[in-house]
Amino acid sequence: MTSPLEQKKIKITGPSVVTANRTVDGAVIYRTAQKDWSTDLAHAAIVRAADEARTLLAESVADDVGAVGAYIAPVEVTNGKIAPGNLREQIRRSGVTINLLPAIGLPVQA
Repeated sequence: MTSPLEQKKIKITGPSVVTANRTVDGAVIYRTAQKDWSTDLAHAAIVRAADEARTLLAESVADDVGAVGAYIAPVEVTNGKIAPGNLREQIRRSGVTINLLPAIGLPVQA
């Protein structure tokens, strides 16, 4: 993985995607092969080489169409299905999984 500030450190050890957050609502988005963004990981452009990753990341950062913090993230491709390649990305994609409201004394809404 890398951030735009660390582009020189790009190292790909397996299939990867470019991901970011949408500035409008914070949704996790993925760069597509059509040079667009999608909230569906299945539409993400898969890169397998450092040069491909560097190019896709540079295009993603340069387009500045409402995405912030673009970086390269690992994915797993099994039987044609794409899944986040590490725990950080699984959590990021799934959203908050721990209800903190009771811990801080607020009522839980069903």
